[in-house]
Amino acid sequence: MSRHPFVWRSAVPGVRGDRMTPWIAAFIALFIWWFSTGTILMAVKYADRAGPAARLKTTLFALPMVALGGYGAFWSMTQTDILGTYVAFLSALALWGWIELAFLTGMITGPNTKALPKGTAEFERFIRAWGTVAYHEMLLAGTLIVLGLTLWAAPNPFAFYTFGVLFAARISAKLNLFFGVPRINVDFLPEALAHLSSHFRTAGMNWLFPISVTALTFAAACWLERLFAVETAGEITGFALLTALTALATLEHWVMVLPIPDERLWRWMLPQPKPNENTTTTGGHHGL
Repeated sequence: MSRHPFVWRSAVPGVRGDRMTPWIAAFIALFIWWFSTGTILMAVKYADRAGPAARLKTTLFALPMVALGGYGAFWSMTQTDILGTYVAFLSALALWGWIELAFLTGMITGPNTKALPKGTAEFERFIRAWGTVAYHEMLLAGTLIVLGLTLWAAPNPFAFYTFGVLFAARISAKLNLFFGVPRINVDFLPEALAHLSSHFRTAGMNWLFPISVTALTFAAACWLERLFAVETAGEITGFALLTALTALATLEHWVMVLPIPDERLWRWMLPQPKPNENTTTTGGHHGL
């Protein structure tokens, strides 16, 4: 019998259930990353085809995600078992998912909704790029601060840790797209954000990329070290989820420079493009 009451007990002789827990958590993190990304892309694409009113309705109909995410993060902060850890993880993803949906539908973006003029000076280019996502990034930062103030000293801070990993990886990815990477996939950009592609830069490499992948790899290693150092089932599960999530964020960065057709993971879920839509893709990061 496992020393943790909530740890899955392996049916395979000689395999302890607590040793299987990190693998189960990693698989769940991978599935949720794939499924939630595809669901948001699908909702945005269908709303895109129906027009601006459908985008607003899609964003409003998804608002219960915010309530569930907020309540789940608050409820789980004192729950240190496996259930509490999964609720914290899913709650952070619910908050993140709604904010991303609101961004992709064009409801919460930034004051600049125009394409970048050719020949714009570098500093002005940065200001204009920031203007395209300003409100959205401030909402993400505000949510992270609220979670941090609420959960920093809580028995179960995994909702804050999860949101923090997503936030750091997003900022890093956006900066790399701004400075320039070899592979940029704008195929999944919705109509409301068509102007964003003009702010990306295709380049062989930029100075930030090696720093980004090194920092993310180091973060994944730190979570992995914690995974082997802790003893409770909830902590084992939580750090396994964070390790897998950070590893996926690292992989998404490598997709910007390596010929990995990640868009195929979700393309089959999405509606067929309209005949007059541009379906050309340059590969690489989908920019979400």
